[in-house]
Amino acid sequence: MRDEQRLRVFENKVLRKIFGAKRDEVTGAWRKLHNTELHALYSSPDMIRNIKSRRLRWAGHVARMGESRNAYRVLVGRPEGKRPLGRPRRRWEDNIKMDLRDMGYDDREWINLAQDRDQWRAYVRAAMNLRKDEVTGEWRKLHNAELHAFYPSPDIIRNIKSRRLRWAGHVARMGDSRNAYRVLVGRPEGKRPLGRPRRRWEDNIKMDLREVGYDGRDWINLALDRDQWRAYVMAAMNLRFP
Repeated sequence: MRDEQRLRVFENKVLRKIFGAKRDEVTGAWRKLHNTELHALYSSPDMIRNIKSRRLRWAGHVARMGESRNAYRVLVGRPEGKRPLGRPRRRWEDNIKMDLRDMGYDDREWINLAQDRDQWRAYVRAAMNLRKDEVTGEWRKLHNAELHAFYPSPDIIRNIKSRRLRWAGHVARMGDSRNAYRVLVGRPEGKRPLGRPRRRWEDNIKMDLREVGYDGRDWINLALDRDQWRAYVMAAMNLRFP
């Protein structure tokens, strides 16, 4: 814990050198950035999370080597002889168990857990997404707002909505002689099965348009104006979802 605190202090010191001071909005004086402001400006996972994640990834690799390998024996072995007086030093295995406890695993039989690559990989990724709560001091998962701050690119929902609108505009300008147009806006013949009808692509397009401020009616004619339709495509990319 002491080493983690020292690393965190060092990292914050370096980030303050990089980002510089900030002018206070009330007093007008220049001041140092607070830790929360540094975390908001620095989008990458901090040093402690990187260390925990990489340590778990390395431990899983060694655990799958087997007892015949020297790295495995060094990691989980017990040295022979009498140890010196005083509190025993923390071992690598102790750090691994503490990292697993931070993520809710009771750390028993972690060697067996590491044999399952997919499950162990989930813990490695979870360690990268942990953040220490400034009030309680406990490690927790990042909230959605913090994830959005770290990931500056448009999320997958905005990408889907924007690309769907762009494709719909392209098809709408083809005209009713093209198969793609008839599939998009046509009505299948015959009797549909009982129950609620499935949502069609055209329904999704109308919903996307309503979210960016257009009522969705007569969207075919709207798509014929390339500049206006492009504005709606860009607006869909800039939407933010919780």
